[in-house]
Amino acid sequence: MAIISPARRVAFDCLRRVHGGGHSDTLLHELAKPLATRDAALAHEIVYGVLRYQNQLDWLAQHFSGRQILTVDEPTAILLRMGLYQMRYLARIPPHAAVMEAVELAKRSNKRAAAGLVNAVLRKVHKRVLNFPDPTIELCLPEWLYKKWVKQFGADLTRTIALAFLRAPEKGMDPGARSIVPHLNLQPGNTYLDLCAAPGNKTWQALKTENLKAIACDRSFKRLLPLQQIGIPLVHLDAAFPLPFKRQFDRILADVPCSGTGTLGRNPEIKWRLTPEEFERQSSRQKDILKNALDALTPGGTLVYSTCSLEKEENEEVVRAVCGDMTVQMHSRIPGIDPGDGFFAAVIQKKS
Repeated sequence: MAIISPARRVAFDCLRRVHGGGHSDTLLHELAKPLATRDAALAHEIVYGVLRYQNQLDWLAQHFSGRQILTVDEPTAILLRMGLYQMRYLARIPPHAAVMEAVELAKRSNKRAAAGLVNAVLRKVHKRVLNFPDPTIELCLPEWLYKKWVKQFGADLTRTIALAFLRAPEKGMDPGARSIVPHLNLQPGNTYLDLCAAPGNKTWQALKTENLKAIACDRSFKRLLPLQQIGIPLVHLDAAFPLPFKRQFDRILADVPCSGTGTLGRNPEIKWRLTPEEFERQSSRQKDILKNALDALTPGGTLVYSTCSLEKEENEEVVRAVCGDMTVQMHSRIPGIDPGDGFFAAVIQKKS
């Protein structure tokens, strides 16, 4: 029986679970723990590569097989994507290893009938340049999202954004994420409310301000728990509902839940799960959070509303709908233009 490398075994398991609704970052953190550093790195490369290039890999499978990839079952499609990604995009992977282990994984997954197809398709793969039939395949975007972005940003900027998302993001706290807290202009002694704080990276950043009187909140108390060690009050609440605080705050950060389209390089499965309806659903909730946040802001105080979304429905339109004639400065970070993930921040000043 052929040996399957731990990296490919973990990558296959992870991608199957992602297809079932799991999150790649959480799954890889769990599944790759036992692996040696080199194997863990390869597992990460395969998983994120397959998710970033998914529809392009499916087109390549169809090109080399002469059949529609969507007619095969999901485990077989995943094996084809894994093999194609390694053979087309990873220079140091021996082609025979990618083919052999994909076939063996098919056999061990009770897909013996598929093993022949996987073997036949992958043995036809070459690295010669191919002409993709349309921009959605070249840029690895769902057709509806590509059309939406072209309407919003234009074709050239859409291309820049999409290509940026095909590159691995930098490790550590993202430059876009780090850019949000400075907009608050925190001062020593300010009262500060972080409404959607989990997992806490921006809270830690804010607490570098001397003598900041901070409260961190989130609807997931489990995700707030890492902040226990810094000793600030933690409140389990859903900010879309009226807030329980009797006092107001000098500074408020509402880094609201969103579609996450600014993070498609870091969380590539999002682009294959999103639907156009998601933006309307998120927008309704975001407006409620922003209204409640403004009620908790002291006169003359500063509130920053932020998202990691590129969509106007979650950004400018939410702020304009809620803030009326308040003084607002809007800032956008665009992947491929600005370093890091895409972010939006509205700095809102409440009248004294």
